[in-house]
Amino acid sequence: MGTAIPSTIVLMLLAANAAVADDDLKALVVDSVDAQYAEMTRMSDAIWAHAEIALHEHESSSVLADYAESQGFDVTRGVAGMPTAFIASYGEGQPIIGVLGEFDALPRLSQSASTARDPVVQGAPGHGCGHNLFGVASLAAATAIKERIEAGDIQGTVRFYGTPAEEAIGGKTYMARAGLFDDVDAVLSWHPSFETWIDVAGSQAIIEMMVEFHGEAAHAAYDPWNGRSALDGLELFMHALNLWREHVRPTVRIHYAVVDGGGAPNVVPESASASVWIRDNDMDSVLAMVERMRTMADGAATAANVEASARLVAGNYNMIQNRELARLVHVNLDSLGTIEYSDEEQQFARELQEAMGVPTVGVEGRTRPLDLEATEISGGSTDTADVSWVRPTLEFGVVTAPQDIPWHSWGVVASSGMSIGHKGMNQASKAIAMTMIDLYTSPENIAAVKLQFERDLEGREWVPQLPPGPPPVPD
Repeated sequence: MGTAIPSTIVLMLLAANAAVADDDLKALVVDSVDAQYAEMTRMSDAIWAHAEIALHEHESSSVLADYAESQGFDVTRGVAGMPTAFIASYGEGQPIIGVLGEFDALPRLSQSASTARDPVVQGAPGHGCGHNLFGVASLAAATAIKERIEAGDIQGTVRFYGTPAEEAIGGKTYMARAGLFDDVDAVLSWHPSFETWIDVAGSQAIIEMMVEFHGEAAHAAYDPWNGRSALDGLELFMHALNLWREHVRPTVRIHYAVVDGGGAPNVVPESASASVWIRDNDMDSVLAMVERMRTMADGAATAANVEASARLVAGNYNMIQNRELARLVHVNLDSLGTIEYSDEEQQFARELQEAMGVPTVGVEGRTRPLDLEATEISGGSTDTADVSWVRPTLEFGVVTAPQDIPWHSWGVVASSGMSIGHKGMNQASKAIAMTMIDLYTSPENIAAVKLQFERDLEGREWVPQLPPGPPPVPD
């Protein structure tokens, strides 16, 4: 009889073999993303050219949904009451890993892929947040995983969520309210950025309110005493908001835009309104400030002898970044290495930076070190945050634009429509696919991610900050 091998050595050998197998699977999904690169670029450029704003993304949504169907996914369109929202699913059983993809553009940012301000169509929308890259990278990663499930290498379900209207009403919040994430084990997301990093501090909570004033119309010269100016109420309200800004915490952001400022100057306006956004690092603080804002609106209405109303448009919670998912994603980003850029791409980056008045340092493809203790929130909000209150979620950034380019600007549109953006899209796709391999092949990773989620949410409750009824889909 031969000598028995100690059980500890057997376990070590099994673990080593598993690690090799997982590395082989990661290599396969990376190869799959590379094989899709030409198609990814085509889809990204098509969505970039469509440049459709929130809830109008019919062509952009179809680009992604059609590709998913062509790859063998089971696609359900029009979910959660939004015609441009869809889910593409493949496989069966657990684990179920979700990946998010956005595709809406921003108003008035039309721009060619050039380093000087050059709208393709004056006043038209443009992808100033890089969402033309976002959904494509996520879907390509899901496709790479689908191929491994189909080949029998891994078991479970991969689910791509086509999520519209991130820049407006928050399509993911409606999808979460509809329960579309309830059975998912983990959710991965990424976002275009001017650096590659994982911000574990998360994002800010936000509430959007529509504040409306109602008065009586009259001739502004002949009998203005018969009128009650809604615009007077709005102006008093906005003055109060601006005074209030001196007396809030440094983390608070209050911004507004006049939606209705009256009509003809010779008519005392009977209606006036503004869209008001209030942000802070947690939802409880935001909700308390909303109540203060309502009081201001009522006071302004009293002073102007008009009526005021404030209605909820939408809201997003602060992001809870799952640190266990962050560890996994960071290892994979590191293993992919630095994104390399050509001399022409660096020249494009420097010219764009010069045009936008920021240091001409080019574009940086390295991954920033992971800081799991970070607590300082840099600002901004996202509906991905609401998903993070429902299921374990991580969103990370990958460089798609030159350093320090203002976000939500024409400069981001320019870089999102050329090779700098395409290279970041490719890197993000690979990192997502590799991390999903970590989850499908390791029940221990899934368990750690879920335990972190339970600790993060202990004693906290998610109440969707949405008005009753379906999403405000345009006719």
